[in-house]
Amino acid sequence: MTEYIQVFTTTDTKENARQVARRVVEKNLAACAQIIGPISSIFWWKNNINEEEEWLIIIKSRKDLYEDLEQAIRKVHKYEIPEILAVPVVAGAKSYLEWLDGEVEGRSSK
Repeated sequence: MTEYIQVFTTTDTKENARQVARRVVEKNLAACAQIIGPISSIFWWKNNINEEEEWLIIIKSRKDLYEDLEQAIRKVHKYEIPEILAVPVVAGAKSYLEWLDGEVEGRSSK
């Protein structure tokens, strides 16, 4: 059975979010990438608490594509240490998952 994932990453600008989203979709590493924002993020960075405006990208993909997907994100991401987190999809509409498979057809990390 194919394992599906959603990958989350944030960027500091809408333009960089679009670059990341477009890259992973154009490379068929994701069927869809949604951009949400701006959002407010509060986080530790270099021993300080920071509060910044960011843009959240939610990427729909498969687990077997994760390694290539992470590398594609890193190539255009502006952060020194970007958030790149994958979470498993435990269930989904059969028709949606079939569509997702069709959009990344023939791609695999191995």
